[in-house]
Amino acid sequence: MSSGLYVALSAQVALERRLTSIANNVANANTTGYRAEEVKFDSVLAAAGDGSVAFSSPGDSFISRRSGPVSHTGNPLDVAVQGDAWLSITTPEGTAYTRDGRLHMSATGELQSVEGFSVLDPGGSPLLIDPTAGDVHIGDDGTITQAGKQVGALGLFAIPAGAKLDRAENASVIPNVPAQPVEDLNANGVRQGYLEGANINPVLEMSRLIEVTRAFDSAAQAVSQNETAQQDAIRQLGPSS
Repeated sequence: MSSGLYVALSAQVALERRLTSIANNVANANTTGYRAEEVKFDSVLAAAGDGSVAFSSPGDSFISRRSGPVSHTGNPLDVAVQGDAWLSITTPEGTAYTRDGRLHMSATGELQSVEGFSVLDPGGSPLLIDPTAGDVHIGDDGTITQAGKQVGALGLFAIPAGAKLDRAENASVIPNVPAQPVEDLNANGVRQGYLEGANINPVLEMSRLIEVTRAFDSAAQAVSQNETAQQDAIRQLGPSS
C-alpha cells in the first residue's frame, strides 16, 4: 500500500480529534471559568525508500491557561480570579482547581461552589462563614471579612507550568502534580463582584471549525483517489483472462 494513503489516513485521525476539541470549545463558550482545549500536532517521519514521509500524529491535547473575559455582576459572592491562580474545591474526584468564581453560602455557613462543592482555604480546609454576621467582603488577596473582622481567606493556588491537567466537575481541573498556595498576592488575587468567562473566542472557533472540516473533506478525497488509483493499477497490471 502506498505511503500516500497512510499519510491521508493519519491526517483524518488528527483532524477528527481537532474537530472534537473545537466542538467542545464551542459548546462551552458561555460556561463560566471554562478553559479551552487545544491540540498540538507533530509530524512523524518514516522511511520510504531513499526518502522519508511525514505523517500527522493524532495530536496531544492540552488545556489552555490563558485568561478569559471578566464581567461585573455586583454579587458579593462572585469572584474573578486574577493572574495565574486557581480556586480550590473538593469534588468526587478529589481536590480540584477552578476559575469559576460563582460562590454561595450554605444554610450552615459553608462557602460552596455553584455546584455545591466545598471551597477551600489556603490550608486546604473548607471555608465557614457566619450567616448571621452581615455582609461578606472579599479583599483582592482573598481575605474574607464580616463586620470588620477577618473570618477566613480564599485559597489561591498555583499549578506548575508543566503540569498535565485533567478535567473535573465545575469547570475545574486536576493536575498530575500538587498545586501550591500562591505566594505573590500582588500579581495574583481576586475581584469581588466579578466573574471570569470562558477563555474561548466563539467567532474564531467557528472559523477553525470550518477550516478543519474542509481539511478533513480534502483528506477523505485523497484517500478515495488513492484507493481508485491502486484499483486501476491492479486492473492494468494484473494478469489478463
